[in-house]
Amino acid sequence: MSDYHPPTDLEEVVNSEVREWHFHIYFHQRNADQHQAALDLRDAVLRLRRDGAFVAVPLFRVNTDPIGPHPVGSYEIWVPSTSFASVFSYLCMHRGSLSILVHPLTREARKDHELRNAWIGPPFALDLSTLPVKTEEVPTQYPSLKLGYSAPEPEFTLDQRRRIGANLERILKAEREAARAPMN
Repeated sequence: MSDYHPPTDLEEVVNSEVREWHFHIYFHQRNADQHQAALDLRDAVLRLRRDGAFVAVPLFRVNTDPIGPHPVGSYEIWVPSTSFASVFSYLCMHRGSLSILVHPLTREARKDHELRNAWIGPPFALDLSTLPVKTEEVPTQYPSLKLGYSAPEPEFTLDQRRRIGANLERILKAEREAARAPMN
């Protein structure tokens, strides 16, 4: 029997939800075609942000050499959780041959990069020794946007979430292939 028991308390889960993410676009810095592809993808993300497709903020700097834990050329895109699915979808479909590290922003940067990550494309080995194990503050970025950890209020209250969940369960009773939630 497993000793692992994921939390199921609604308030605990909602309060610990990740609200900000990083997408690190990797390119071999000595490969001119990959470098240009990475810059083209960055420009496309900036245009789409401007046009309202999603909220995504590439860092102004493009690293043409390894930096921090990142072993090749890279740049970072900050994304609030409210835009995560749109940005993830776009990058999955339009990354070309580039690899992308995706990780949450929490007070545990090393775990975020090592254990809580996902890769779009082939992974790269990271130098985790450059990352702190834990910091006191959540690494909030772009508080002027009032998104992510800087958002003034949650999108839904706990009561609204409970009503949404109950309604989903009611609707899904008619779907044969949908798993049923436990009664307890």
